[in-house]
Amino acid sequence: MNPLLRAEQAVLGSVLLDPGQLSHLGWLAPDHFDRPVHQALFAALRKLRADGHPGLAANTSVPLSWVTDAVEEAGNHVRGLSAVYAHTLVSACPRPEHAPAYGRMVLEGAIHRSVTAHAIRLHQAARADALRGEVEGALHHADVLTGVLDDLARRWGTEPRPVPPATPPTTAPAAPPPVRTGQVAEDERFLLAVLVEQPRAMDEVMGWLRPGDFADPAHGQLYRCLGALHHRGEPIDRITLLWEAQRRGLLADGTLSGGQVAAICDGVGPGSAEWLGEQVIRSSVTRTAATSARTIRGLAENESLSPGQLINHALHALGPLNDVRTRWRTANGHSPLSPAPASSSNGPPPARIHAALARSTPHPVSPSSARTRAAPGPAAVRSPSRGHS
Repeated sequence: MNPLLRAEQAVLGSVLLDPGQLSHLGWLAPDHFDRPVHQALFAALRKLRADGHPGLAANTSVPLSWVTDAVEEAGNHVRGLSAVYAHTLVSACPRPEHAPAYGRMVLEGAIHRSVTAHAIRLHQAARADALRGEVEGALHHADVLTGVLDDLARRWGTEPRPVPPATPPTTAPAAPPPVRTGQVAEDERFLLAVLVEQPRAMDEVMGWLRPGDFADPAHGQLYRCLGALHHRGEPIDRITLLWEAQRRGLLADGTLSGGQVAAICDGVGPGSAEWLGEQVIRSSVTRTAATSARTIRGLAENESLSPGQLINHALHALGPLNDVRTRWRTANGHSPLSPAPASSSNGPPPARIHAALARSTPHPVSPSSARTRAAPGPAAVRSPSRGHS
């Protein structure tokens, strides 16, 4: 059976057996559960507690009404829930006093699912922006993901900080390039041609455009050659560019050919290096966002990563996007700004964080727990419906 499913069943069973366990699960929310029926039942149990249900005051045994009322309340929001399944949850709980540990497992699964979902949205926004020649959607979803990671770190009780993984994560193969790829390559070639013809234009783009912003690695290497010539104060033309490419081994290793360099230099015409550079870095923003999203999704789907590791590795994967975003703002005449977190900065109180992280300590099983565990149920429990199996 899925370990996460067993954990969700165990935490619900512990609260059905011992309502007092809810006081140790204040940091756990209904939407942290994966299955809708479990979400509804945990929300119902919290509502009964808030309403002062008589089962909370029981000193000897938990009344059966605690279970039946919870099932009835949850049934108002989800279909297929019955008292039979409630007794299945009770039998799925080894020790009610271990509820915080079971809840921590549920929260861990929720963190992985949440990061996966937001990484998918970021990737979709980046692809859509690439097709439209925009960046706003990708940057918005990057802010949202950053805020989510920050909030999840506080919930888990860890300090969010970018940490590279020990080994590069395995990511899904890159999706086919957007239909604007041809236009991007043309902008890159035209920019290089303008920079060869108008060397002084290097000052317009050198402050924010980097070789890695070029979609075609060969174009990025040519831009690196131009930057080296400009930095050394040497003349720039098609001959000096070709010579610099040779000195760097780009002709010998097949990265470039003399014909490619000549074709780019021959394609010159009137143009603005600054405007063309903005087109190149715009494409770099969406391309980097898509790459970061794929990396983060690969991390989130690795169940062996702890929540703290996942959050910190995901923040590290957003680093390249934050860098190109800052340079994009500079290219557009804006002062560099740090991404604003998209979620509230109010995290759970330290006591709840401690409860989420602390291992369960053995507590004597109350008589009420023991008696509720022995609550009469059907001799043969029928298989629950798919909604909560």
